[in-house]
Amino acid sequence: MRKELVTLAQMNNGMVSSSEATAAGIARRELSEAVERGELARIARGVYSLPDAWEDEFALAQHRFARGVFSHETALYLHGLTDRAPDAMAMTFPRGYNTRNARDAGIDARTVSAGLYLAGSVEVKTPYGNAVAAYCPERAICDLFRSTSSPDLQLAIPSIRAYLSSEGRNTVRLMEYARLMKVEAKVRPYVEAML
Repeated sequence: MRKELVTLAQMNNGMVSSSEATAAGIARRELSEAVERGELARIARGVYSLPDAWEDEFALAQHRFARGVFSHETALYLHGLTDRAPDAMAMTFPRGYNTRNARDAGIDARTVSAGLYLAGSVEVKTPYGNAVAAYCPERAICDLFRSTSSPDLQLAIPSIRAYLSSEGRNTVRLMEYARLMKVEAKVRPYVEAML
């Protein structure tokens, strides 16, 4: 099993969770034994990495809080629409989910209704190449306007400008998300001014 466990971690860019190991038919005691042998390092509860792997805080947060979706400025950062790294990673969870552990871990944890929770969720690569769940650029832009009465314009304006100049822009989809999230009146003037 030692070889399979290390292979599993290598396939996940150096990280493996206890649930992934169990799903692959590897007993949890194998994880503890791998840590004792120095083949893996325990980096969080239920999350292990190869000793020489770079610690990817985005992948670690996704492993620890699997139901969370990276949102707001964190999603914009992961999509390359801002070069401003977030002070605290923002993740959105379904309403009713207990976010206490996420908040204690320094996550800016937010909740939304079940109808909005998975709307716009896509897989995106972290700067270290790990796949995580994040909202699409259109949803992330709308999140900025939905969160407060006045969004952080130093983040919102450059992000919208970068989005509108990107190859993957889809202003129809952007406005569909704005309507869905009831922020169309806030988003539309910025989009029209920049087109």
